[in-house]
Amino acid sequence: MYDEKPQVDNISAEQAHAQAQAQLQAQAQAAVAAAHQEAMLNGWHNPMARIHTGTEPRLPAFGGEFQPGLYRPVKERKFANPAPLGLCAFALTTFILSCVNLKARNLTVPNVVVGSALAYGGLIQLLAGMWEMAVGNTFGATALSSYGGFWISYAILLTPAWNILGADGPYATPEAKAIDPEMAASAVGVFLTGWFIFTTILLLCTLRSTIMFFMLFFTLDIAFLMLACGEYANDNGNALAAGRLTKAGGVFGMLAAFFAWYNAFAGIADSSNSFFLLPVFHFPWSEKGRETRMAAKSDRDQA
Repeated sequence: MYDEKPQVDNISAEQAHAQAQAQLQAQAQAAVAAAHQEAMLNGWHNPMARIHTGTEPRLPAFGGEFQPGLYRPVKERKFANPAPLGLCAFALTTFILSCVNLKARNLTVPNVVVGSALAYGGLIQLLAGMWEMAVGNTFGATALSSYGGFWISYAILLTPAWNILGADGPYATPEAKAIDPEMAASAVGVFLTGWFIFTTILLLCTLRSTIMFFMLFFTLDIAFLMLACGEYANDNGNALAAGRLTKAGGVFGMLAAFFAWYNAFAGIADSSNSFFLLPVFHFPWSEKGRETRMAAKSDRDQA
């Protein structure tokens, strides 16, 4: 007789790796769930943000935070979220100007937007951008501060006291008229074209975020393009095309205002103040989309 050696199950390297991965994923999911529960109890962030799975809880790309990429560790933020304030300021001012561009209730003179553009869309949005700088959100600081500057500069163009675009302003002098009778329209077109280029740059930074955040910048970008082209058409003497392009700009401006309010509400609403939360629809290739696919794949493998 001889001593029988205890049998040891032979486990392949692939099976061992799969078991290790499943164990690590289970531990990570448990840690994320605990961190999420703690964040909910302490009110650190909007529940819709859905903490990023990793070594520490992070806020993923989210329009309500005005951040197209991963934010910072939740516990480090000592300020309230300034993004909804800036988004609301932008939305209301854009809504008013879009009503004029659409000639709603026979509105054709855009000077009604001056007050909102200076105080709300301008000053308040600029302040929100500076507060985004304080919380470390470079994208939010750049976007909100820049659009605050846009509204202030646009208000200056429309202010009668400055007389920049007035009937007896610098573009209405005999010298300017001799060169181009509609030079003012071309000048405004160049102004809007610059903002179209800037918005395109920001749009490219939202491609890995959420659909609602992307749509805000997409519709705004098209609005700037339509309005700029409308001014160029006016300069070329094509009043019909100018009117249609301006109305198209008004339509896309209305959509941009809606998406700005949508993202603002998503950043404000949580389980403590709202009976429902707005979906933000993460892109499939975004961090959250990748996380969802990995979780679904893990569930299929375990099944």
